[in-house]
Amino acid sequence: MNKQIQAVIFDWAGTTIDYGCFAPVQVFIAIFRKRNVEITNDEAREPMGLLKIDHIRAILSMERVHQTWVEAHGEAPGEEDIQELYHDFEKMLFRILDEFAQPIPGVIDVVNTLKDSGIKIGSTTGYTSDMIDIISKEAKKQGYVPDAVVTSSDVPAGRPAPWMCYQNAMKLNVYPLSQMVKAGDTASDMEEGRNAGMWTVGIVKGSSTLGFLQEEIEEMDKALLHTRIEDAKQTLFDSGAHFVIEEIHELPSLIQTMNQMMNKEESFHV
Repeated sequence: MNKQIQAVIFDWAGTTIDYGCFAPVQVFIAIFRKRNVEITNDEAREPMGLLKIDHIRAILSMERVHQTWVEAHGEAPGEEDIQELYHDFEKMLFRILDEFAQPIPGVIDVVNTLKDSGIKIGSTTGYTSDMIDIISKEAKKQGYVPDAVVTSSDVPAGRPAPWMCYQNAMKLNVYPLSQMVKAGDTASDMEEGRNAGMWTVGIVKGSSTLGFLQEEIEEMDKALLHTRIEDAKQTLFDSGAHFVIEEIHELPSLIQTMNQMMNKEESFHV
């Protein structure tokens, strides 16, 4: 029996929309600054892909941030602080989300190519359903419409748990998961795909892991850009990616390679 990739499950911010994943980053920095705790861009990005309240917990667990919080507040952050931070995060994010739904260049062409070849398109996200409702409506206006959308608030736990991928498989009526691809831009995307037993592909340009605007990439010194790209690739490989590509337009040809690997006599196992 000929094996073929049947579905691709994309992440949203940093993979298909919001080049560089800037909407949540600026809000994370702002909610901590409001409490006299400065966090860096890298600290705000490191847990990217998690359910957003878990993302806040992850930032607070960082040694430097934790110590800075204690110095500013005289005690360690508690659950009440986490809930208040998340309340502010939601309030601020909802104000700007519709401004960060622009599809990343190449996404619509790739998705159309995959759909034309019979591959179904799903999606997972660290955003809640209320957040993704805003984003998906704006993205649809610009031509990006996945066949299935599953959010962290639709399942018992977000990434790195595999539940969103499983829910996509059910919505798309696709199995086995070894004939599906999880494509994303963060470590937690790679872990999610691996935990679901799927092919897992990291995409660098546009990603939170690389963390630059398209204009910044175009203007950056070539040697420096090469170093940053290689570092981002390594981060994604270290997190479990089977493959890492620089840009999304490389995905259709990579899927052909996956198909060939699955059908070799020696059989490749995800």
